[in-house]
Amino acid sequence: MKKLILIALAFVALQATAQEHKKSHKKGEHHKRMAMAELSANEIATLQTKKMTLILDLNESQQKDIQKINLKNAAERKAHMAERKAKKEAGTMQKPTAEERFDMQNKMLDKKIATKAEMKKILNSDQYEKWQKMHAKMGPKGKHKKKRG
Repeated sequence: MKKLILIALAFVALQATAQEHKKSHKKGEHHKRMAMAELSANEIATLQTKKMTLILDLNESQQKDIQKINLKNAAERKAHMAERKAKKEAGTMQKPTAEERFDMQNKMLDKKIATKAEMKKILNSDQYEKWQKMHAKMGPKGKHKKKRG
């Protein structure tokens, strides 16, 4: 009987430490997102452009063009996040209606189409193909799918 109780206690202790490890892992991801949120739109765009330069082997004119696209997108994201944060703090944040969700989804897809067209103009065929594969890996949920794969 004592052995059974000891085994059960050991099992419970093992479960507790395993859950603690999972929580600490998620904290690291949260820290990374918070650090990115503190960067300016220009800094985020610069980092994204440099990552793309490494992956796609961009020349200088391509880097300048992509920097502009990344800066525009980062500024829009920053403005949207600031707007949401202000609504959340003011307590006026509400779930969007079906029509508002449709409009948001429609605008997002229009932006993606426009970005894709701009990238096609800037990149050569091999670079564009790599860029498409890079974005296809991210899937609809972005970063979450990328980390699993």
